[in-house]
Amino acid sequence: MANAKLGRPSKERDAMLRGQVSTLLWNGRLETTTARAKATARMAEKIITLAVNTYEDTLKVEKEVKGADGKKAKTMVLNDGPKKLAARRKIMSYVYDLQEQRKPKESVTAYKARVEGITHPLIEKIFNVYAPKYAERAKEVGQAGGYTRVIKLGQRRGDAADMAVVELV
Repeated sequence: MANAKLGRPSKERDAMLRGQVSTLLWNGRLETTTARAKATARMAEKIITLAVNTYEDTLKVEKEVKGADGKKAKTMVLNDGPKKLAARRKIMSYVYDLQEQRKPKESVTAYKARVEGITHPLIEKIFNVYAPKYAERAKEVGQAGGYTRVIKLGQRRGDAADMAVVELV
């Protein structure tokens, strides 16, 4: 099962997998058919591994910023290093750009304050939440990988398709 076709043409299959991987990384859990779950888990593992291997590559850069009074001030900023930047771009080319949603009963100003400065929330979540978490787990356990699990649920009512849940460990 090196390349499961999933009963779809390649463009449709790639779009479906991209959507499912994006949803899995955003929500942490996805319920789908067993074949799709296995293919989704495989791609999510590759993306998380890429992020884990490169998330620490940062550079301190000094930038000039204009203040409210018009004076220039120098500040230190952390930029992505070349390996992290390449990994970020590769991940951005695969996953869909999901945006942060407004929470129930959250005001518009509170929402704007919460998401200010975040242009790609899914990418930030991958590098700031998942990568450190799984890197720490790899140090403790002594093995890399195994970031996802597929749990079989049984057959779906109606068409008897084998269903499964794929989730991040």
